[in-house]
Amino acid sequence: MQLNEVKALITGGVSGLGLAVARKVVAGGGQAVLLDINDEAGAAAEAELGGAVTYVRTDVTNEEGVTDAVKLAVDHMGMVNAAINCAGIIGAGRVLGREAPMALEFFSKVIQVNLVGSFNVIKAAGAAMESNPPGEDGERGVIISTASVAATDGQIGQAAYSASKAGIVGMTLPVAREYARIGVRVNAVAPGIFWTPMVDGMPEHIQESLSASIPFPSRLGKPEEYAELVAHIMENGYLNGETIRLDGAVRLAPK
Repeated sequence: MQLNEVKALITGGVSGLGLAVARKVVAGGGQAVLLDINDEAGAAAEAELGGAVTYVRTDVTNEEGVTDAVKLAVDHMGMVNAAINCAGIIGAGRVLGREAPMALEFFSKVIQVNLVGSFNVIKAAGAAMESNPPGEDGERGVIISTASVAATDGQIGQAAYSASKAGIVGMTLPVAREYARIGVRVNAVAPGIFWTPMVDGMPEHIQESLSASIPFPSRLGKPEEYAELVAHIMENGYLNGETIRLDGAVRLAPK
């Protein structure tokens, strides 16, 4: 699949990694529908990227809302042949906090947004892609989720976040095997420490400390580098069932 053929559904698509993917798709001649809950940023993305993108307010934890958004995307673009899961929350907190143990509601929310939200999109997008006309090798689409190096290197305070991202890693291969029947590839990217709106707001010395922890190159990842990898996954028809680390060789310390 070439970028000019891409008709993408991108969650978390109006900022950070998701917006970088949208920019990459549009620059390559493709189209995208951006799912997010930030109306102001959604309007800004539409203004920047023009008629090639459409913002749709969508909570990825809402099954019916995701299904409706996918239908809207199909109606708007003619089909959806790429789905990229970038919506997520950090959810930092210790299991045994200073004041009290972690509230189950907190843990569940992180799982709902990061893992269940990704599953909702994988399910709805797969159902839509099944009716796409087959391309080269019978491919009808590709789905890419965002995991994290925390899936395997989780730090103290990342129990909820690591569990949610490990779930994404865990379901990637079995879904890829299942979706082989319909000609849809399923992969995940596990980013290391990247420039995001959250990191941008940190004090300079914290940013420098984070950069110094990365072997090479000793800097934070750029959203554009994430988007480059996503584009390669879309274009490389033999890449399937894999989680790819993109991390400058970093391995997270315990804390």
